[in-house]
Amino acid sequence: MPFEFATATRIVFGPGVFKEIGALAAGMGRRALVIANRLDSHRTLIDALAAQGQPLIAWLAGQGVKTTVMVVAAEPTVDVVREGTQLGRGSGCDVVIGLGGGSAMDTAKAVSVLLANRGDPLNYLEVVGQGHPITERAAPCIAIPTTAGTGAEVTANAVLEAPEQRVKASLRSPLMLPRVALVDPLLTLGVPPPLTASTGLDALTQLIEPFTSIRANPLTDALCREGMQRAARSLRRAYEQGDDAAAREDMSLASLFSGMALANAKLGVVHGLASVIGGMFHAPHGAICASLLPHAMAINIRALQARHPTSAALARYDEIARLLTGSQQARGADGVAWVQDLVSALSIPRLGAYGVTAQDFPTLIEKASAASSTKGNPIALTAEEMEEILNRAV
Repeated sequence: MPFEFATATRIVFGPGVFKEIGALAAGMGRRALVIANRLDSHRTLIDALAAQGQPLIAWLAGQGVKTTVMVVAAEPTVDVVREGTQLGRGSGCDVVIGLGGGSAMDTAKAVSVLLANRGDPLNYLEVVGQGHPITERAAPCIAIPTTAGTGAEVTANAVLEAPEQRVKASLRSPLMLPRVALVDPLLTLGVPPPLTASTGLDALTQLIEPFTSIRANPLTDALCREGMQRAARSLRRAYEQGDDAAAREDMSLASLFSGMALANAKLGVVHGLASVIGGMFHAPHGAICASLLPHAMAINIRALQARHPTSAALARYDEIARLLTGSQQARGADGVAWVQDLVSALSIPRLGAYGVTAQDFPTLIEKASAASSTKGNPIALTAEEMEEILNRAV
C-alpha cells in the first residue's frame, strides 16, 4: 500500500550527545526558550543536570545563545501553552528547547508552532477547538527526552489537556516536527523505577499498536520489530537495575522507534481509551496504557479469530509473541501472557487506583470510539468488547 514517512529533520543519538546542545541551538537562533520539567518543589530538571556536571544554560551561553526558562510541572494544558507562547514571544525567542518527559516536549512543540502561527491554541486544536490547519512551519524546536517512553521527540503532534472539557486533544501537523531530536540515553539513568515502568510500557504499547494497525507499512514494521526486541530484553532490567547503561540505551532506542512508528502508522484501542481516561482522571498516560495493553491484545485476537480468521493481523500477533518471548513456537496468547506478566512485575496499578469505575464505562467507550487512535485498531471492536477490556483493567 502507498505510505508516507516523516520524522524530525535530524536525529542525534548516543551516550553523551547532550553536550552538543550549545552548537545545535546556535545554528538555529540566538535566544532560546527552554521548557523543562520540575522535579519537586525545590529542583528543576535543569538544576539537577547542572549538579551532575551537565550545565545546559552554561553550554548555551558558551555558544552565544541567551535563554529564557519555563518550568512545567504536569502535562500541558491549553493555558500552559498560551503562557509559554506569550513568554517566548515577549522574550524574542527564536528557538525552543523541550527538555524532559513528554509533557515538556509537547509543551515545547506546541509553543514552537504557535510562535510561527498566530492565534490561540484552540484555533488549531482537534476535538475541542476549531481544528484549523497549521500553515506555517513551527519555530525551530530541539526535543531532548530524559525518559524512555513517549517518543515525543519525533512525533508531529502535541497532546494538550482541556480541563473544562475533561479531555485531551492534539495540535497536529507535519510542520511541527522538531528540527532536532537529541537523544542521550545517559539522561535516563536517574529515572526512578515507577516512571521507568510506565514510560517503558508506553513505548512497548506504541510499538505493538502500530505493528498491528490498519496503517502499518514496511518502514514502521522494521522500527517496531527492532524496538520490541530491545524492550523485551531491557525494560525489566532498566526497572530493576536503573544504572544499567546498556538497558537504558535499548529503551531510549525503543522509545525513539515507537515515536517514529506511531507518527507514521496509526495506533489502536489502547491509546483511544487512554487518551479519554487521561482527560477525565489524573493518571500517568503510560500506566493507563500498560494496564489496558494485555487485555486489549487478548480481545483483539479473540475478535479477529471470530470475525476475520484470515486477517493478517493474527499472524502479526503471533510474530509479536515470538519477538517478546524469544520462542519460535509462541502464538498470540503467549504474547498476551508475557505482557501481563511484565505489567505485574513492574507493579503497574489497575485503573481502579485512579478512580475509574464501571459507571464511567459508557462515557469512556463513547468518547474512545470516536478517537483517532481507535480507528487504527486492526478490527472494529463492539461496545461490549471495549467494556470487557475496561472491566479486566479496573
